[in-house]
Amino acid sequence: MAGIANMAKRERWVAALPMYNVSASLRDDWATLIERTAQALGRGMSPVMLDTVDPGESPDALHAFWRRDDVLLSQTCGYPLIRGLASRVQLIGTPRFVVPGCQQEAYSSAIVVRAKDGPATLAACRGARVACNSPDSHSGMNALRHAVAPLVRGARFFGAVVHTGSHLRSLAAVADDEADVAAIDCVTLAFAAEHRPDLVAGLRQIGSTRHVAGLPFIASRRAGDTLVQRVRNAMRQALHDDAGLRARLRLEDIVPTTLAHYRPIAVMAREARMRGYGELG
Repeated sequence: MAGIANMAKRERWVAALPMYNVSASLRDDWATLIERTAQALGRGMSPVMLDTVDPGESPDALHAFWRRDDVLLSQTCGYPLIRGLASRVQLIGTPRFVVPGCQQEAYSSAIVVRAKDGPATLAACRGARVACNSPDSHSGMNALRHAVAPLVRGARFFGAVVHTGSHLRSLAAVADDEADVAAIDCVTLAFAAEHRPDLVAGLRQIGSTRHVAGLPFIASRRAGDTLVQRVRNAMRQALHDDAGLRARLRLEDIVPTTLAHYRPIAVMAREARMRGYGELG
């Protein structure tokens, strides 16, 4: 738990940053960012108590957590954001990661196959087995669907869809010949290459998806604009004050953004549907 300010009245909130917990050490670093953010908030005027919690890793658990009205800091995917979550949350800002595949606060997905026998191009993946982390993922589903849509002739493109539950499991599925191709969030891929090199050693990248705004940091609407701005400033201060943490998280900054920055995700979904490719398959 991260406590803030020795004052009589404290407002209690919760925080969790589960989206890039690729390893135990990274999980600790994200928890440290929450703690340092809490400490920076404590130097402000209105006292707040911020508790680090574990929301669970299943999609249902995460969706339930993001909708809690006591969330002051978390991170979600842009696809659920534009499909209804936006009415329940406020945007704190968008991360600016320093990894291959990111451009400022925009990110992309790397399309990966097995190095030894995988298809050479996305077009050559026709009939292949695709690993998908979640049907409501932009990076693993929507971005790939958009990339494939111009290639589709008829109702299907891939021979089978393997739902894995996470990008790490998608990497393992391709490496272990349980699937042939997957679209992996470029930030996850960079963290995996550093912390789980076994998962990427036998893979190669054959393409990238369109860049869109990265996974947003969010708070409950109950937090209000002033507190959300304080949280963003506190996060930026925490990163500024700890160069080691900033480097380990590859997180250069948190940029103020609005829902308009995430509308291209909805445009990509619409463009795929207009080509008759409403579902990855």
